[in-house]
Amino acid sequence: MKILLVEDDVEISDMLKNFLETEGFEVAAAYDGESACERFFEEEYALVLLDLMIPKINGMKVMNIIREKSMVPIIILSAKDTDSDKTLGLGLGADDYVTKPFSVTEVLARIKANIRRNTKYAASADSKETSITRGGLSINTNDYSVVKKGEKIELTAKEFEILKLLMANPQKVYTKEQIYSLVWKDAYLGDENAVNVHISRLRNKIEDNPRNPQYIVTVWGIGYKLGGDVNE
Repeated sequence: MKILLVEDDVEISDMLKNFLETEGFEVAAAYDGESACERFFEEEYALVLLDLMIPKINGMKVMNIIREKSMVPIIILSAKDTDSDKTLGLGLGADDYVTKPFSVTEVLARIKANIRRNTKYAASADSKETSITRGGLSINTNDYSVVKKGEKIELTAKEFEILKLLMANPQKVYTKEQIYSLVWKDAYLGDENAVNVHISRLRNKIEDNPRNPQYIVTVWGIGYKLGGDVNE
């Protein structure tokens, strides 16, 4: 497994690189956004560790550039720990967010969890093709494609998993805790931010009017479900 580590603090970069290599990963280090983009498109990576405050091209811009071409898991490393910073990072396509200072064992656990999920998605391509259609929206769980009224929609892995969960169980209301546990495959620690951001991004992509959603509707005080008008 090869990881791209983008961190301008040489001490932190060397610490992470050395630790991850002892855990069996191959690590390519970049110290600014420009070299990060160059290295990313030169090779294939299982995951990107990305600091936000890097020179030349900032981390948010680097993430935008990567997301234009790839859905590789991205974990943000940042000293910024406010909800707005996390929301912005997750909203732009990050899969996870680790706040500095951090322990290397925590970073390792997050890396393994995100790679495990991504590997599961890739492996599903070998399984029997399965499609679900609700209203004018169709998903294919074999190749993770989404089509709405003949138009293909690009979703991230987690966005797809949330949509699949709701479309496969059209009568069920899911709490944010249940969505997090089932999609992230991790313990829910009371942080609704990740679920809220992904629901918002998903609505922006699949709804005709995200402010009046028909596919992903809110059940106030409980959570979310598939809209009744499209579940047949």
